[in-house]
Amino acid sequence: KLPLFFSSSCSYAVSSTIEPFYKGGKVQISKDEKFIFCTCGTRVNVLQIVTGKIVHSIEQDDQEDITSFALSLDDEILVTASKALLLKQWDWKQAQCTRSWRAIHNVPIASMTFDPTSTLLATGGCDGTIKLWDVVKQYCTHNLKGSSGVVHLVEFHPDISLLQLFSSASDCGIRMWDLRSSQCLCVLQSHYSPVTSLAFTSDGASMVSSGRDKICTVWDLKSRTTRRTVPVYEAVESVVLLPEDEDFSEIGVKTKEIHFITAGSKGVLRVWDASSARCVFAQTLPSAPPAGGSEEGGEEYGDPRSLTYCLPLPSSLRLATVTAEHNILLYQLPSFTTQQQFVGFNDEVLDVKFLGKGDTHIVVATNSSQLKVFDLATSSCKILYGHTDTVLSLDVFKKASLFVSCAKDKSVRVWRQDPDSGQVCCVAQGCSHGNAVGSITCSRMKESFVVSGSQDCTIKVWDLPETIPETDGDMFQLTARVTEKAHDKDVNSVAVSPNDKLLVSGSQDRLAKLWSLGAPGADLALLGVFRGHRRGVWCVQFSPMDQVLASSSADGSVKLWSLQDFSCLKTFEGHDASVLKLIFVSRGTQLLTSGSDGLVKLWTIKTNECVKTLDAHQDKVWGLHATRKDDRVVTASADSNITVWTDVTEVEQAEEQAKQEDQILKKQELSNLLHEKKFLKALGLAISLDQPHTVLKVIKAIRQGEDGAKQLEKTVLKLRQDQKESMLRYCAVWNTNARSCLDAQAVIQVMLTHLSPEELLQYQGARAHLEGLIPYTERHMQRIGRLLQASMFLDYMWQKMRVTGGLKHNTHQSQSRAYTNDFQMFFQIKSLSLVKHKDNVFCSTLMYDVIGSMQQSLILQHGLKTQ
Repeated sequence: KLPLFFSSSCSYAVSSTIEPFYKGGKVQISKDEKFIFCTCGTRVNVLQIVTGKIVHSIEQDDQEDITSFALSLDDEILVTASKALLLKQWDWKQAQCTRSWRAIHNVPIASMTFDPTSTLLATGGCDGTIKLWDVVKQYCTHNLKGSSGVVHLVEFHPDISLLQLFSSASDCGIRMWDLRSSQCLCVLQSHYSPVTSLAFTSDGASMVSSGRDKICTVWDLKSRTTRRTVPVYEAVESVVLLPEDEDFSEIGVKTKEIHFITAGSKGVLRVWDASSARCVFAQTLPSAPPAGGSEEGGEEYGDPRSLTYCLPLPSSLRLATVTAEHNILLYQLPSFTTQQQFVGFNDEVLDVKFLGKGDTHIVVATNSSQLKVFDLATSSCKILYGHTDTVLSLDVFKKASLFVSCAKDKSVRVWRQDPDSGQVCCVAQGCSHGNAVGSITCSRMKESFVVSGSQDCTIKVWDLPETIPETDGDMFQLTARVTEKAHDKDVNSVAVSPNDKLLVSGSQDRLAKLWSLGAPGADLALLGVFRGHRRGVWCVQFSPMDQVLASSSADGSVKLWSLQDFSCLKTFEGHDASVLKLIFVSRGTQLLTSGSDGLVKLWTIKTNECVKTLDAHQDKVWGLHATRKDDRVVTASADSNITVWTDVTEVEQAEEQAKQEDQILKKQELSNLLHEKKFLKALGLAISLDQPHTVLKVIKAIRQGEDGAKQLEKTVLKLRQDQKESMLRYCAVWNTNARSCLDAQAVIQVMLTHLSPEELLQYQGARAHLEGLIPYTERHMQRIGRLLQASMFLDYMWQKMRVTGGLKHNTHQSQSRAYTNDFQMFFQIKSLSLVKHKDNVFCSTLMYDVIGSMQQSLILQHGLKTQ
C-alpha cells in the first residue's frame, strides 16, 4: 500500500562533475605554483591546485590531438603543437588563440620548451630536427640537424648568456648546441637507453641526467665529462635536484653536495647523494600495492603507481608526481607527506557511493584495483590500495563512516573513514568465494553483518565483530557465517531490507529471490521467487517505506513486486537498453533508474509516469546513489564521468510561484497604466511581460486616442533598443493577420521613418523579421488595391445618376436635403466596406446591394427616375 501523501521530486540539476582532465602526455606547473597544465586529447586543461577545479580548457579548433605544449617561464604564453603540424600561441587566461603558424617540421613535434627569457621556443620533432622560434618577432631563428630519431627532450641552459641548448633523441646521446653558431658542441655519451630528463644545478656548472637504463649521471658542463654514474636500480623517468639552501637533515641529507630525487618504475621517490652514489632516503608508501609479477619485470611495469613525471614546486617546497594511472600527487618536503591527490582519468566507473557524516565525500570503484575517495568540495582524492584486482561493487553503512567493497580478487573488504582527518584504512577482510565477487550489501540498522554475491552463484553472510579495529594494522579476518547456493548463474545484486530481516538477490538467471536472514547464526531460508523478467536481473532494492521491492533487468524494464504474494504490482518501461541500477527516493514514492543508454530516469510509482530524464552521460551508467536526505544524487558512468545532481524541485516551484505572483502584479499595474493613459510605461511593461497580445491592446488604445498617430510615434521612439527589437518581432507576427495588420503597419511606419537601415540591422533577428514582413505586406496591398477598384464602381454609378421629370420649385429644397442624406449614407457604407471587409467578392456584392437600395429609396421618396 503506497502512502497517500508524499513530497515528490520532479527536477534535478547538475551541481558538480568529476571528469577526465589528463589522459597522458606532458604535465607542467606554472611558475606561481597555482596551476597544473596537462594534456587531454585535443585539449590542454588548466587545473587550479587549491580548488582542484578545471578553470580553463584550451582546445584545438581542428580537433587534432595535441602532441606537445610549453608554458613560458613568466606564465604568459602557452604554445601547443598538434598532429596537424600547426603551432598555436594562446592567451590561456582567456582561452583565445592569438596566433597560429605552420611548423616547418615534416612530422609531429615531440617536445618543446621556452628559454629563461620567455622569448625563444625550441621544438624537437619526430624527424630528428630541432627548430628555434622567436615568439616576439615571430620567425624561425635556428634549424638544428644531426639528431637520430625522435627528439623527445629539449632543455635550455639556465644561464641564458651561454646561449646553449641540450637535446636528446633515440640515439641515447645528449647533444649540446651552441645557438650562436648553430653547431653541436659535443655529444655526452653515458646512457644506453633514452634519456628521460635533465636537471641543472643553480650555478649551471653541473647537470644530472636520468634514463631507463637504471642509472643517473652527474655531468661537469665545463669540462663536458662525467663526474659520477649512480646506479638507481629502476627505470627513471624524472630527476629533480634538491634545493641547496634548505635543511633536509631529517631525511639524511647532511652535506651540501649535489642531492637529487628520482621517480620511476617502482613508484617510490628516492633521494641520492651524488658524491657517494648512495640512496639516503626512500619514501615509505602508506600501503604498498601487491606485486604485479616478478621482482625484475612485473614490479617494473605492472605497478599502477609507477611514476612518469616529477616536477618541483620550489617556492612552496613541494613536489608533484604523475603516476602511470594518470594520478597527480603533491608531496610536502622534506617529510614527503602526501598533501593533495588529483585523479586525471578514472577509466570506466563501476560504482559510486556517498560517504562521510554529511555526505561530503564519495567513494568510487573504477576499472582498477584501487578505490578512490573524493572530497566533493575540493575534488582532492585519496587513493586506497588493498584489492589485487578490479573492484566491482560498494556499499555504505548507515553511519556513513564505514563502507564495504568487493572485487574480482574473490575478496570482501571493510573500510573505515576517520570523520576528523578524512583518512581511510582497511579494517577487515574476507576471502572464501570461489570466483569474482560482483555484488555486496551491508546491514541497515547496525554495523553487524555484510552480504556478498558472487559469480560462483553463492551468497555469503559475513558477521562483523562488535568492536571493529580502528587501523589497518589490526585488520580483522572475516569468516562467512552462511554460504548458500542461491542461483544457477552469476549473482548480480543483493540487498538487505530496512529491518535487517530479509535479503533479496538478483541473478543472471532472470530470477530474483527473497530470503529470510533469521537470527544470528541461522541459515538463509528461501521465502519466494520473483519471476517475470525476460533477461538477467541487474539490480534489486527494498522500498524504505512499503512492503515492496523493485528489480531492474537487461530486458529494459523495472518491476515492482509485492513481498506478500510475490506478484508483480507494476512495470516501468522507458529505457532503450539494460537497466543497470535503481534506487528508491522521495521516501519510497519514486524510483531513479540508470541504464546502458546513458540515461537516468525518475519515475513516480503511483502514476507509472517518467517525470524526468537526466541526460549527462555518453555510456553505461553503472553507479547511482542518493544521500540520506534524498537531496542529492550521484551518477557514475563508463564514460569516466561522475556527476552530482541536486534536487531543485522546491527551488523551481518557489521560483515559479514568485514568477506567477509577479505576473499578476504586473498585469494589475498594466491595467492601471492603461486606465491612466500612461502609454509609454504601459507599453514597456507589456513588453517586459513578453505578452504580444497585451502589447497589441496598448497599441490599439494609443491609436484610438486623440491624435493617435503622433502619440504612437512619440511612444515608440522613446522605447529602449531591446524593447524596439521585441516590437519588431511582434509586428512580424501581427502582420500575418488582417485584423492586426493595420496596427503592425503603423508601428513599422514609425520605425522605418525614424530609424536608419544601419541601426535597424543591428537589432537581433532584424533581417529575418523584415524579410517576413514583405510577402504579407504585398498581400495586404493587393487586397486594398482590389477593394479600391471595386469601390470606384460606386463613384461611377453616382456620377451617371440623372434625375428626369418636372420638379416643383417649392420641393427643390427638400429634394436636395434627401439627396444629401443619401449621399452621406452611401459614403459611410463605402468606407465601412473598405475597412471592415477583406473578402473582395463579398464587398462587390455589398456594393451592388447598396446601389439597388439607394435606387429604391429615391424612387419611393421622390418618385424620380434614374438613368
